[in-house]
Amino acid sequence: METNDLKAARNWEPVIRRMELLMRLKSFPVAFKMLENKEDIDKVPFMRRLSHKATMCQLTSLVRNFDWTVGATAEEFISVMCPSIIGLADLPEFMTDGTFRSIVWAKSRADGKKYENGIPRIPTGKYEAVIMAPLVYNPFEPDIVLIYANPAQMMLLINALQFEDYEVMQFFCVGESSCSDAIARCYNTGKPSLTIPCYGERRYGHAQDDELVMALPVGLMDKALAGLESLYKRGIRYPISYAGAEADVTAAFPAAYGAEAMVAALRGNKRRLLLGVTGSIATGKSTVAKMLEEKGAFTIDFDVLSRVVVEPGTQGYNDIVAYFGEQVLQEDKTLDRDKLREIVFSDMEKRKRLEGFTHPRIGEEFFRLVEEYTAQDPEAIIQVVIPLLIEINMQGMFHNLLMVYAPRDTQLKRLIERDGNSEELAQSIINAQMDVDDKKGYCDLLVDNSEGLEKTQAQVDELWIKLKAIQKERIAELEKGA
Repeated sequence: METNDLKAARNWEPVIRRMELLMRLKSFPVAFKMLENKEDIDKVPFMRRLSHKATMCQLTSLVRNFDWTVGATAEEFISVMCPSIIGLADLPEFMTDGTFRSIVWAKSRADGKKYENGIPRIPTGKYEAVIMAPLVYNPFEPDIVLIYANPAQMMLLINALQFEDYEVMQFFCVGESSCSDAIARCYNTGKPSLTIPCYGERRYGHAQDDELVMALPVGLMDKALAGLESLYKRGIRYPISYAGAEADVTAAFPAAYGAEAMVAALRGNKRRLLLGVTGSIATGKSTVAKMLEEKGAFTIDFDVLSRVVVEPGTQGYNDIVAYFGEQVLQEDKTLDRDKLREIVFSDMEKRKRLEGFTHPRIGEEFFRLVEEYTAQDPEAIIQVVIPLLIEINMQGMFHNLLMVYAPRDTQLKRLIERDGNSEELAQSIINAQMDVDDKKGYCDLLVDNSEGLEKTQAQVDELWIKLKAIQKERIAELEKGA
């Protein structure tokens, strides 16, 4: 495999620059060459000899990341391990008998010996030194070329090598000492060798978490580039384009971005005022809604709608029974809402499925009622009570948002007393909803329903006056614009 002439046999720059472009490589492909005469090291232009001992992976890193040209003899490595892999030194007995590997990498000497015997090495006796440099600068004619890339880039390179004269590529991993898997195995077999950089190469050679390394016989560089070019023409390229970027993503897009027509239809130029009323469970939304209704507001309650759309005989009912089974039915075949609630509040996936069955149908009924009430009173104040208004991103549907809130311990007490829930179930139900303080940030109107009906009523009285003022101002703006 090796070439004896230090001078590059050709201009490698066009090949490397094109390969860098097609693969989007982050570091230089490394020209790697073994020397039979160590005195030839200093004949290489721009050679840097380190003033201290180093590891093989440090030298490789200096070439591919620092743009250096480097060389070393056996004596210039920190440990005999590195030169032993590239045929510059024999291993001492304490390594061959497994002692060295058993210190860290193997449980016993026997395992360590198996480990050491499994590591491929270039035979000793022929070479005296190694040199490395970025191949793009034509520093010398290499024996092999080291390429570092991520798994997707490597897959493309494998595809390129297999494009013509197909051959199954085998990968090896001895564990620690990955340079043997790449460099020594490539020298010994004359075939491309891909492996995972080891712990040492990551610690001392700065190989990144996403990097793999392949050693290529220099004679296969043209084949690799030709394969990359052919694949590129057929649409196989890096970075790999994800299927879907060209697709219609309307169905998966956040509702707020695709709801312009819906928002315009609801808020539009009509004189009505839509008030979204929300709050966590057991905070008193229904109480406040009733007070507003007594003031003259029309009411649309999503809890009521959620029952209407799942009455026996409706499609919503059929969908729920088909998914959850008859375990969620009472004896009279109506939905056992407590049973259903118990299931979905402890299972996010099932809760989402239930919402998928009910929310679209609730929305249809909601639109119908809005138009019905507007027909009755063009200047209607319509309050829409939606416990999960914020969670399902319906904020944009309303002119104003009202938050009814109460402390968590009050919620818990009300849930247990009102619905007969266990404390564990009550806690689960509360935890499944957005935090009260987080919801407040979305709302411009607030009612504290924690200190008795009289104080709540006083707040609602003030709220009604404010709502009428908001509506008056809005109507004035509409008439001005007309």
